[in-house]
Amino acid sequence: MSDLHIWAGLLVGWLLYAMFLTGTVSYFKDEISQWMRPELAHQAEVPDPALVAARIAGELQTVAAGSPQWSIGLPDARNNTAGAFWRTPGVEGRRAFQSATFDPATGHKVAARDTGGGEFFYRFHFQFHYMPVLWARWLAGFCAMFMLVAIVSGVITHKKIFIDFFTFRWGKGQRSWLDAHNALSVFGLPFHAMITYTGLVTLMSLYMPWGEQAAFKTPAERQQLRAETSAFVQPGKPSGQAATLAPIEDMVRQAQARWGRDNINRVTITHPGDASARVSITRGDEGRASVSPQFLLFEGPTGRLLQAKDSVGPAAETRGVMYALHLGRFGDTVTRWLYFLVSLAGTAMVGTGLVLWTVKRRAKLPDPERPYFGFRLVERLNIAAIAGLSIAMAGMLWANRLLPLGLAQRAEWEVHAFFIVWGATLAWALLRPARRAWIELLWTGAAALALLPVLNALTTDRGLLASLRAGDWIFAGLELTLLALAALHVALAIRTARHKPKLRPQRQAAAARRPAAPPPDEPVGEPALQEAAR
Repeated sequence: MSDLHIWAGLLVGWLLYAMFLTGTVSYFKDEISQWMRPELAHQAEVPDPALVAARIAGELQTVAAGSPQWSIGLPDARNNTAGAFWRTPGVEGRRAFQSATFDPATGHKVAARDTGGGEFFYRFHFQFHYMPVLWARWLAGFCAMFMLVAIVSGVITHKKIFIDFFTFRWGKGQRSWLDAHNALSVFGLPFHAMITYTGLVTLMSLYMPWGEQAAFKTPAERQQLRAETSAFVQPGKPSGQAATLAPIEDMVRQAQARWGRDNINRVTITHPGDASARVSITRGDEGRASVSPQFLLFEGPTGRLLQAKDSVGPAAETRGVMYALHLGRFGDTVTRWLYFLVSLAGTAMVGTGLVLWTVKRRAKLPDPERPYFGFRLVERLNIAAIAGLSIAMAGMLWANRLLPLGLAQRAEWEVHAFFIVWGATLAWALLRPARRAWIELLWTGAAALALLPVLNALTTDRGLLASLRAGDWIFAGLELTLLALAALHVALAIRTARHKPKLRPQRQAAAARRPAAPPPDEPVGEPALQEAAR
């Protein structure tokens, strides 16, 4: 079990660390997206979803005329804009959809810098980048399964894991790293097990599709399955008879009366302007720890309620609860911060495990100054994966502020900047002595994070002080968090610089028994050479 725990954690540890850290910041992906689009004004209060939906539906009649489907995402306490996407007639695949951002107050399209926002970190943590999505999700599932094995085998291996949680010894080298790894593991053990298992459940139909394929064979059965797991309404065939769409505001009002004023997530309209038009209004996540679909379906031309989907079957509801537990979108701000902190501890758990592997084996090397290739490789990958990833993530935020606003494919270049910076940290780790590389990259990460609020103040009118005065806690909270993370990197850099590795007792004894070298002018005879050899 010890070997299983070590190798299950090490072989995919670098990817797991990246998945954990990017997944951790994804709990605030909406706030990150707002920070990365400073042109959009701060939202003092949530606008009425019914009015917003009506305005944007009217705008889409011009922007997306002739489209068979509109889907409007409404603003909430964490989003100051409304987003919409629509199908392009006659186009198939991913290119069949276009999207835009709209001002909730006017319903018009807004001009903001092109950016992937926090959505990139969310997508990266389970499908990476620069590779086919299907293969990326398989790789993420493979890593998650290894993580689950590492958690179970770790509990079995550490017999005193709960006792060790209350024991931490500073400055003891390998012992300190093991104490930190144990404490971080026990602190969030239920969360780590839950987040890993539910992550696998979210893509269960990809990893284990055979039960679904055996149980649901006909098109009608597969359609019923989709209805139990998704509120997305597929557009049917239009009737060809023109008909005016009933007021969207009245339909949203009915949903608000059922679920609450601000608990409306999305409005989807199929075949607008046709007699067969349907309007689906989806409930938000507030007040329920499940993402199972709840929606109202209206007849478009008349506004008559056709269907109220308030519940699903027990299997679908179990899946919805597990999915919601993984995403954490059901919670308020305090709950999201708890998710963030415990998930950050999980990230540190993976990182300390990777470092512990090198610390433990360095003490056993015949010559720690000349380790074998495998050890050097793991050590350098640790540096780039742990210290380098922080710099890369900060580098993407720097690119968001520094890249020209009119740059073609600007959002993609932000992502390119992320990987270019990350690759540069790997090159630095390979070229520099390991200890110096750790110190230098940790200081670089601290500087990159700490100077982001300064960069924002120089490039926008929404600096930290201005945000605090305006009560804009989206901007202020994110930049205060950046400063806290910078302070953490400073503490790690100072600690690494002050650390002095200690010789093992047997090495100290061997060094004490080793004869002193003769003076330079004293001839060395054969007995002395034999003694030195011994």
